[in-house]
Amino acid sequence: MTTPPPQGQNPFAQGQQPYGQPQPQAPYPPQGGYPQQPGQPGFPPGGAPYAPVPQQPRRRFSFKAIRLVIVLVIAVVAAIGGYIASKDDADTAKVGDCMHRGSTSDTNPDLEVVECSSAKAQYVVLAKIKGSYTTEITASSKCEAAAKDFQYTYTESGDGSDFLLCLKDYK
Repeated sequence: MTTPPPQGQNPFAQGQQPYGQPQPQAPYPPQGGYPQQPGQPGFPPGGAPYAPVPQQPRRRFSFKAIRLVIVLVIAVVAAIGGYIASKDDADTAKVGDCMHRGSTSDTNPDLEVVECSSAKAQYVVLAKIKGSYTTEITASSKCEAAAKDFQYTYTESGDGSDFLLCLKDYK
């Protein structure tokens, strides 16, 4: 069993003088306050009493974002270019339009609509008949019924707009 400490003493105090006794004087003389800086009242010359707030990092575009934008721009340009290029395809031809053959291939002549006043005008459309015509005999008989003086037939199928053009040389 332990005995309690004597009255007025703290057993846990380390090196403290008992209550009521004078404290020893510090070996250093008292220091004066900091001189005030003009325009900064209340702040010591060493700086602010808190750390400065760091600037927010600048938001930079990531390579993924830049790549995505480039891909989107290319896709939009390709779509617009395809639309503009398809405006003068054979499927937009009407009776009386002039056509130009862009290829020497008989299987893919690459017909396009041109102005009749253009030097490129080679053929004139005499008739345009909707439907699929797989044989030349069927196409010729349809053109003969629609335009007796036709010279050439052009069929297009497979893209949802099957049609037959009856053509004649443009003079």
